[in-house]
Amino acid sequence: MAYIGRQSIIGNFVKLDSITVVNGQAAYTMQNGGSNFTDYESVNQFLVSLNGTIQAPTDSFTVSGSTLTFASNLSTGDVIDFIMVFGNSLSAGTPTDATVTTAKLADSAVTAAKITDATITSGKLASGVVQNQSAFKNIIINGDMSIAQRATSKASITGSSYETVDRFKQEISSQGTWTQSQSTTVPSGQGFATSLKMDCTTADASPAASDYIYITQKIEGQNLQYLKKGTSSAESTTLSFWVRSNKTGTYIARLRDADNTRSTSKSYTISSADTWEKKTITFDGDTTGTLNNDNGTSLQLYFYLGAGSDYTSGTLATSWEANTNANNAVGQVNLADSTSNEWYITGVQLEAGTSASDFEFLPYDVNFGRCERYCRRLGSGVNGRAASSSVFYFGNTLEPPMRATPTLTLTDTSVGVGNLYTHDYTSSSSAFVLARSTKSGVVGSINGFSGMSAGDQLQSWHNFTDDNWLLITAEL
Repeated sequence: MAYIGRQSIIGNFVKLDSITVVNGQAAYTMQNGGSNFTDYESVNQFLVSLNGTIQAPTDSFTVSGSTLTFASNLSTGDVIDFIMVFGNSLSAGTPTDATVTTAKLADSAVTAAKITDATITSGKLASGVVQNQSAFKNIIINGDMSIAQRATSKASITGSSYETVDRFKQEISSQGTWTQSQSTTVPSGQGFATSLKMDCTTADASPAASDYIYITQKIEGQNLQYLKKGTSSAESTTLSFWVRSNKTGTYIARLRDADNTRSTSKSYTISSADTWEKKTITFDGDTTGTLNNDNGTSLQLYFYLGAGSDYTSGTLATSWEANTNANNAVGQVNLADSTSNEWYITGVQLEAGTSASDFEFLPYDVNFGRCERYCRRLGSGVNGRAASSSVFYFGNTLEPPMRATPTLTLTDTSVGVGNLYTHDYTSSSSAFVLARSTKSGVVGSINGFSGMSAGDQLQSWHNFTDDNWLLITAEL
């Protein structure tokens, strides 16, 4: 039989070999192509013609194995015209488990309309198929390195401080001298405009046991309660980021639970020199140690660039454990071993779950406002009044409020003030004196002016450079 398209399987038929009647015999062997035929399930699949008449299954003949038996013996004049066997019939019932294989399903046979609500559970979805879509899913602030209020570059760094990119702090203990900068070297086509760069300017090829260098961000406990740490439902977290360095090899990323002194570390590999690579690391949820629900440091993320034997001589703590320093950075390369070395990072995202979603880009003003909870600057345009002929007294509201009562630093004492009415101005080289500060505002004064009258309405002015403003900080 000819078919258009694919030949059917269910409902197809077979014509068996011709059979010669033997006088006085009722049973005959069925064959197909010379081989005994048994490929059937029921006598009802048979179409048997005898002497030009179609025979009734069961009443006129039966089948068993390869034998067909007529209801009575045939004689010499009888002729078996043909025996045809039709394919197995298909039950209209529900197929049992494992009876329908993928080979039996045509391409695109299962459409969305055939899938009922709630049929597919999360357990049937491969990791990463469904991306996390919640707003502010990124635990890290300023992960695209776009905000740098203090400076865009800082040289001769040998210690621990916040220098350029907001919320990221370098911690260094006697391991080289560095220049840190907000760089425009970024992975192509990924939407990032800036990265954080660490450039080694004085090498330390043989670090002492207690030496280390890492980039870190500290996270408030009240932002982490949904991770359910310390419970049987503790969430895993997934870290993703883009990284680049001329020095290939093994690097370490680490999470530290500051509230319970617990830690876990995972390694990643920079495989190709001077090439942006995206890395994804999943940390298991920790069922031990709940995080404080307050504005203090509860979780800390580390990116190691080097470490002495005090931090590398153990076994890497790939699962959460009571912190052991020797297990923190096992296998870490020493980026400080040459002044040719540099390291870039951007697109840092830490989120709940076992899969990494696309980086969450926030509007610049939203990202900036989140950074201002920890650091902000005041400059030209601060209004105040003359407390005397030589003292400029001012107050400033901090909105939104800082994380905690801030520390204020006048990084340039060459401050000028101008009279809002007469436009006369005077300058001072005296230090800032803090009168009072809260999370929501500061009041202070600067001495050393001359020629002012008590009560004059004044406004500050600065000829700003990168290190020339009043810095207000409430970092963790």
